[in-house]
Amino acid sequence: MTDTRPYGVALAGQQNCGKSTIFNILTGLQQHIANYPGVTVDKKSGAYMFEERRYQVTDLPGAYSLSAFSPEERVSRQVLLEDPPDVVVNVIDATNLRRSLPLTFQLMEMGFRVVVALNMMDAAARRGLEIDLPALSRRLNAPVVPMVGRAGKGGQDLRDAIAEAAQGPQAVPATLNYGPLEDDVAALHARLAAIPGLDGRMARWHAVKLLEDDAEAIGRAGRLGQTDLLQDAEGMRARFERVEGLSAGDHISATRDRHAAEILRDCVTDTRHGMISVSERIDRVLLNRVFAPLFLMATIWVIYQLSIVQGYELTKVTWPVLAGLRNMAASVLPDAGFLVDPQIRSLGLWIVDSINTLLNYVPIFLILFALIAILEDSGYMARIAFILDRILHRFGLHGQSTLPFILGGVFAGGCAVPGVMATKGIPDARARLATILTVPFMNCMAKIPLYTLLINIYFPDAKGLMLFYLSTITVLAALLVAKLLTSSVLAAQPTAPFVMELPSYHMPTVTGVARRAVDRTWMYIKKVGTVVVAIAVVIFVLLQFPGVPSERMAEYQSRGEAAIAEFYATLEGSPHLAAVDTPDELIALINVHSTYKARRLNAASRAAAEALDQGVRDDHPNVAPFVLRSRADADRTAFAAMRDLANARNTLRREMQSERIESSFLGHVGRGLEPVTQFADFDWRINIALLASFAARESSVATLGVLFDQEEGENRALEDRMGDQQRAEGRTALSAVALMLFFALYPPCLATVIMVRVQTQSTGWMTFSIIFPTILGLVVASAVFQGASALDLSGLEAMTAVWLGTFALLLLVALPKPWLPDLRRRGTPDIEDVAP
Repeated sequence: MTDTRPYGVALAGQQNCGKSTIFNILTGLQQHIANYPGVTVDKKSGAYMFEERRYQVTDLPGAYSLSAFSPEERVSRQVLLEDPPDVVVNVIDATNLRRSLPLTFQLMEMGFRVVVALNMMDAAARRGLEIDLPALSRRLNAPVVPMVGRAGKGGQDLRDAIAEAAQGPQAVPATLNYGPLEDDVAALHARLAAIPGLDGRMARWHAVKLLEDDAEAIGRAGRLGQTDLLQDAEGMRARFERVEGLSAGDHISATRDRHAAEILRDCVTDTRHGMISVSERIDRVLLNRVFAPLFLMATIWVIYQLSIVQGYELTKVTWPVLAGLRNMAASVLPDAGFLVDPQIRSLGLWIVDSINTLLNYVPIFLILFALIAILEDSGYMARIAFILDRILHRFGLHGQSTLPFILGGVFAGGCAVPGVMATKGIPDARARLATILTVPFMNCMAKIPLYTLLINIYFPDAKGLMLFYLSTITVLAALLVAKLLTSSVLAAQPTAPFVMELPSYHMPTVTGVARRAVDRTWMYIKKVGTVVVAIAVVIFVLLQFPGVPSERMAEYQSRGEAAIAEFYATLEGSPHLAAVDTPDELIALINVHSTYKARRLNAASRAAAEALDQGVRDDHPNVAPFVLRSRADADRTAFAAMRDLANARNTLRREMQSERIESSFLGHVGRGLEPVTQFADFDWRINIALLASFAARESSVATLGVLFDQEEGENRALEDRMGDQQRAEGRTALSAVALMLFFALYPPCLATVIMVRVQTQSTGWMTFSIIFPTILGLVVASAVFQGASALDLSGLEAMTAVWLGTFALLLLVALPKPWLPDLRRRGTPDIEDVAP
């Protein structure tokens, strides 16, 4: 019977070797391609037909080895062990053979048919590297296919080589000689090959892994009941280390590196030996000890200016469009009532308003993600991680924590959702979890409205200084919290050495940058948009029910009837009275008036406003005098009567809404929290705003706008209303400082919490991400308020003291401590800069 099953092909290689490009060449599917290490983390699959046979291709995550240090290595290794492919295409950067070949040796040691795709041959030629391909193929005992992935060259030859390998005989596992360890490897190999349930092809590779003290290999042998074998392997390791003075794992790695160096010496000629490449010349400036921090700060400043400042200007264009969509939604929903609207209308507009809040930030995200894509594709993002790793390492973080913090809002304007999403590329499990839990401390865009509100109320003469404090203290706090977590609850998490390839600089393409910016923004909209809708419904219910008490509702109805009676009394004898002779006609008039006012505010030009006015005259000629200004006496009377009725109605609806919220489920919760939050000087209104902001940070100011409502006949900004009422209740700028500090440390919004669950695959860590920041923020806010009150400090003095104290603590933690012993794990390497 003819075998018609598809051949399995796995693409394996290091980060930045062009694996994703080769995948696209083979399958035709478009995948994300970037120079930033760690972008390809998930397994990607595709297929292609060749000579009437189907080939199923799996793009493994970029990995330096199969040692399971990083998530990428663990995923790659799991796929190779549990679903072994027919052929492994080992994609290698031709400019970095020595660094790439150790992975090739391990793949061959596992017994796979290996085809070497030698990519970036054009870059190797530019650097003067002449590679003897036949000699390299002989030394590796595997076909070597030269390729230029970016230009699509070599695809046909690669398909031919894959087909020949897949249909050829089973490969013989490589037998790299490990010198003093070779006898032990051979002994373990023989014993492992006889174990049922273990692939005999991989017996030698398993033997090497046991001598490397590989936890997963040890666990696998333990599950097969090989206790004696594990004890013997441990004895072999101990004997070798005692005799040779170094670990067996280090010896095995060194052996692979020496063999790679020998192959390099025999097969590669460097015709430009001693010459400096363009990338290296650029790095001499950008990675200079003096210029590197300055250029990095300038880069972040440019990102901030272009995405946040200029992006915010674009929201002035998009917001009228969103407001128009809201008006459109309002027109198709059931009509509003005089005092009480149908629930379907209230809920529908509530959801639209919640979604509009999200969509209004889309221009900012498009610019931000485009700039990040430029940094990735140019190769500078890898340099940022390299520059900052030594600093972040002191706090238990990783060089690749940089991108999540930038996306989260290092200074202001980011979002924690894409920030947490970006942590998937961090290979160090401990640093990755610490980054996930501290990214929400950054200054996301949704925090800025509350900061702006409080600063305008309490610090009008020190706005710049307070914004500086807030924009930097969150970063300081994140570093300190990361150090605390990695030294305590995360101490048992596995770590990995920071090994980074610095790719050559490339000119980003417009299509690549645009596609990635759109893809990331769309991903944000989909993931957050669905959450916003769900939470909007929950918050709506919690704020609306059980509703205004019946006796209070009767009083509002009475006042509403009085306003309507006054409206009709004003129109007595008017020729326009017949247009609103019935209650239904009056409600219709009120809705026309409300719709006109909303659309009038959204009119972008005088011509648009005039067109809107003419539309009212054409569609509603009978009630136009109530809506549009006119010089005729009868029209002026109708207009004034409608204006007074609308003002009275709006006042009644605001009062009802305020009372409804205060007596709602969420309102009761806010009052119930006062015994705990009073030490930070939070009242029930602040508590409700903070609870609402858990759904979406923007909800804090919107909720305060409802809670601090204005009296009848007033038309004052929220800053004035809230400021006067808070001062009347004895609250000062010190109360605002406590609130801002709590808000800075407050748990992430629900969308971010869900993303924490997705990235950690743990409900426990998701719960921790809520509870820990809540306790931390409340303790800090309460301590600052109580301590500053006791010392009779002003709000600005208290904030200054907190910032200086936090900065001093940061220096104490970061500075070397020569009086303490070195507690780092033996053998953990420092940063390894592998320049191209």
